[in-house]
Amino acid sequence: MALRFDARDVCGFKFLFSLAIMYGLMSILVHSVIYMKFIEPLGIDAPLDRFSEARAIEHVRVLSHEIDGRQEGRPGLREAAQYIKARLERVKDRAGSNIRVEIEENVVGGSFNMMFLGHSISLSYRNHTNILMRISSIDSQDTDPSVLMNAHFDSPLGSPGAGDCGSCVATVLEIARLTIDSGWVPPRPIILLFNGAEEVFMLGAHGFMRTHKWRDSIGAFINVEASGTGGLDLVCQSGPGSWPSYVYAQSAIYPMAHSAAQDVFPIIPGDTDYRMFSQDYGSIPGLDIIFLLGGYYYHTSYDTVERLLPGSMQARGDNLYSTVKAFAESSKLKNAHERESLGVSDDYNDERAVFFDYLTWFMIFYSRRIAVVLHGIPITIFFIMPFFLRWLNSGLCCCFAAFYDFVKGMILHATGIILAIIFPVIFSILRLSFSSYGMNWFANPFLAFLMFTPISLIGLLIPGIIFRVFPLSQDFSVLKTSKEALSDEARFWGAFGFYASLTLAYLIAGLSGGFLTFFTSASMLLAWISFYLSNKFCGHQSVRSAVFYVITLIPCLTYSVYFGGFLVQFLIEKMGMMGSLPPPYGNYIPDIVVAAIVGVVTCWCVGPLLSICGNWLARSSILQFLLHLSVIALALSSQFFPYSTDAPKRVVFQHTFLTADANRVVDSSYDFSVVDSNSLLFLFKYAPEVARALHIGPEFSFETAKMSNQQTFMALFPVSFLFSRSLKFPARSDEVLKQYRHFPHLHTNKPQMMSSDGSRRVYLELSLGSLEEVWVTVLNITGPLSTWSFADNKLPVPETAEGGPPSYICRLSGASHENWTFWLESSNSGDLRVDVAVLDQILVDEAKKLKGLFPPWADVTAYSSFLSSYII
Repeated sequence: MALRFDARDVCGFKFLFSLAIMYGLMSILVHSVIYMKFIEPLGIDAPLDRFSEARAIEHVRVLSHEIDGRQEGRPGLREAAQYIKARLERVKDRAGSNIRVEIEENVVGGSFNMMFLGHSISLSYRNHTNILMRISSIDSQDTDPSVLMNAHFDSPLGSPGAGDCGSCVATVLEIARLTIDSGWVPPRPIILLFNGAEEVFMLGAHGFMRTHKWRDSIGAFINVEASGTGGLDLVCQSGPGSWPSYVYAQSAIYPMAHSAAQDVFPIIPGDTDYRMFSQDYGSIPGLDIIFLLGGYYYHTSYDTVERLLPGSMQARGDNLYSTVKAFAESSKLKNAHERESLGVSDDYNDERAVFFDYLTWFMIFYSRRIAVVLHGIPITIFFIMPFFLRWLNSGLCCCFAAFYDFVKGMILHATGIILAIIFPVIFSILRLSFSSYGMNWFANPFLAFLMFTPISLIGLLIPGIIFRVFPLSQDFSVLKTSKEALSDEARFWGAFGFYASLTLAYLIAGLSGGFLTFFTSASMLLAWISFYLSNKFCGHQSVRSAVFYVITLIPCLTYSVYFGGFLVQFLIEKMGMMGSLPPPYGNYIPDIVVAAIVGVVTCWCVGPLLSICGNWLARSSILQFLLHLSVIALALSSQFFPYSTDAPKRVVFQHTFLTADANRVVDSSYDFSVVDSNSLLFLFKYAPEVARALHIGPEFSFETAKMSNQQTFMALFPVSFLFSRSLKFPARSDEVLKQYRHFPHLHTNKPQMMSSDGSRRVYLELSLGSLEEVWVTVLNITGPLSTWSFADNKLPVPETAEGGPPSYICRLSGASHENWTFWLESSNSGDLRVDVAVLDQILVDEAKKLKGLFPPWADVTAYSSFLSSYII
């Protein structure tokens, strides 16, 4: 049956397609901004007084390609330290007579307790190397307030680490050169810290903050990190106080900062060195600045120099150099002693200032005190408007009737928002019912918008169709105003009240993201004025009036597309490593999360239009078109594979050896896990060569397979809690017996001591045998443990895994030929059980061949793990 369109349907479709073109142009602009397309990277021959991306990339090339691995325990980490120090020495040789350059190689060690990923753990480390450079005027003192810039040069397991964090080190090296070659003499010292142990739980930064002579001089710091390979270099954390973000707002050339990021960052799994400087050990004012796009390659073997996004390092370098100079020249820069004596007298000690950039063109910053006033204005206007519009002409009763209509308009708008989020979620669940796997959008982010945006728009428009005749409480005949005008008024002020209420909610909750809805509310006010004036000339419900309303909203809508598009892209890239939950519900979580976020972003980008433009878009014919588009997207999505070499699936491959003593292997196995919702069964189905090598047949299932438990992956604690339904397969152990003469082994090295209160102390020595590239050793101790020699004799909070007894976890790291010696004290004569897991980065040949069978779209982190248990 042919569809019949009336004139308003035709106008509605024209309006819809015009909006689609407008949002398409906005998306092109936003894409160029967040991927730094507008930045012109400077070449290798750039002037010496300018930061050059090309010069910085040469450092990345050496660190990630010419040096074979910068992981703890591998020779490449030492080579990287030597390369950094040599480059700094070359810079020092060019320094003028009016500047002092000090270079140090600092070896750190220590022990402490911390919470990571919600789990309590103790860390003990030794022989980690930090390289430092201090640039100051010739007459500076060691106690002068200084500015610290930190970057780590170690990389995660199995990754070349070009983005994380070769790009960070290269940027800081280029800034060191620029500082000297530009002739700028810092009025306050600049300290550049290249720390060699961030990936093993921020140990390099901890060692600096606990032992170095310059630590108390630091008045501000910038931590440079990467959670990807470029794009927006966002200020994700700042503080304590708002002074650091204020300095950044004043100085950054391409500002990239949102105070809303500080509301979200604490719930993201992971951490950075910022924690050591600003929270746990220093309370130093500072910034945490992180590359956030290119997250597909984060902590994978694909994190190579070729993946770096052009222009990103140029923008980062220009921003950092300008910000470092601003910190060094600020009168508010204070060392630790001065900060303690001043207390909270700093003018910018506001913990919850509000700031955001507009497409990296400029930045808006205002204090919490101003935010309390500013963010309270929209809700005040919402309550005042009914009286302002009706009091003089119609009296108090009409005022309350108008307010009642505004509230109904707010409920109507809120209903549309809720439906716009629920519909994509339902749609994602239905899609998985017809698909053999989820996350089709992972390698093709446009699919997420294609699948979920049209169905979200349907949710937004449905209330407008159902309540096309708005249930007015006002008598339009008395007011001598058309019913349509009153309905539009109620819808607009209802939508305005909705965003004003959200702004107030942010304010009351003490969060910093209220600028998002405040900007929307303020823009809607201007757009309403434009719409009201255009009605005088064009007539009510004229397309021209709606166009004037839309045009006035364009700056706000562009920002919504900028922020929302970046959020969706970042989230999609990170879903590949957010962890897996057990089926059946775990299979749905990533799709539900992405669908809900796309729904939220659609509401934010389109919602402000609907109070006026909904009259043109809320047509049954348009809803049918959007529904057909959603169904086509559903069918189309099933044709896309979730992964590619540009968006790899992360696989953990552990070759496990269960040892009984220093020379005997009791058992050997291959243990596999994944960190997203498509399980190992999916992996083996689309990696048939691996399935054949493991003797996996078509009847293979989790019910018949041998599962790996958390204890098996103890060497990765607590990251192993992101795994679900790991599988174990038998493996030969003869090769490892040929490769190593001795395996890790724990034994007592002194007689135990008994106390009169019944406690006993045992002295232990841990040998790592002949293992060559140990990344970490993990001890899991259960029993009546009362104290130990780690972490200043303080026990961490006990952990309980898989219903087992409480246990205490300690990670040991740091290369040395010496054995680890320590003592444990129990509260009574009961036995202590010590489980030892040692992660070695070398694979036997058979395991290497198995790893080589995986398809290119699977990134495999492979290593050997030696497990042993002892009763003490």
